[in-house]
Amino acid sequence: MTDLMFLLLIFMLLATTLINPNGMPVTLPRSTNRISEKPFTTVSITHDLRYYVEGEEVPFSRLEETLRAKVGHLEEPLVSLRMDKTVQVDELVKVYNIVKANNYKMILATQPL
Repeated sequence: MTDLMFLLLIFMLLATTLINPNGMPVTLPRSTNRISEKPFTTVSITHDLRYYVEGEEVPFSRLEETLRAKVGHLEEPLVSLRMDKTVQVDELVKVYNIVKANNYKMILATQPL
């Protein structure tokens, strides 16, 4: 019985490390800062300016309503922005304006140095 539990534990550890919840092909900028809060949802912007919310492609015109559907009911929602480092800052500002207008918090995802 103990062997079975041990094997199940190992299986779960391996399976969860292989899962990448933000599988969008985005090259993140590098930073030494870390945050301990866990975001409620993730917005990704690829190098070709395609927007994704939790892995689902969303046109920019529907980004705000998609975010409201995902986190609008939460008290202090935290949105993580995964933006390719080649994307212009204008795209960051457009997403930030949506986040700010809805009183959400936003963090910019980066790679550790």
